Amino acid sequence: MRYSQDHKAQTHQRIIKEASERFRKNGIGATGLQPLMKALGLTHGGFYSHFKSKDELVEKALQAAGDQVAGLCAEIFAQENPLELFIDTYLSEWHQTTPHEGCPLLTISSELGLRGQPSPTSDEVLKARLDQIEGTLEGENAAERSIVIMATLAGALLLSRSVADAGFAQRILDVTREHLKQSED
Repeated sequence: MRYSQDHKAQTHQRIIKEASERFRKNGIGATGLQPLMKALGLTHGGFYSHFKSKDELVEKALQAAGDQVAGLCAEIFAQENPLELFIDTYLSEWHQTTPHEGCPLLTISSELGLRGQPSPTSDEVLKARLDQIEGTLEGENAAERSIVIMATLAGALLLSRSVADAGFAQRILDVTREHLKQSED
């Protein structure tokens, strides 16, 4: 049975969305194509009518995650006190406990880096956040300070996700959040 081009495009987007969430939650290596397709009610063989390889899907999933986060960040940086709101959101319990919905830099991008496969999409995602942060800063070293802020946010979130003690994880987020806000006052 042949499907319409619209149906194929919708299925293509469903695969990307599901892969984006699974890659952020479970990792690229731990996400098999067969379970991914089965979760969508599709066959493993059907995957190749949409993508040439898993690597192509990873890049598309990273782009989709970057676009999703860009939308959220656009809303945040349009608010009053955007840097404070961004810090609060990035170091929130929500972001700590829902990696499948959050920043792909800590998940998909870092795994690609570990594999020796850095992605230009990671550059785009990171540069967009740095530009948004820098736009809120005053002074000569705004570009450098934006890197320090973003690196600190990512490091704190990564550490909070990696410790077993929930209280310790929360302390990492709280201390980092307060330090960053005080240093930018």
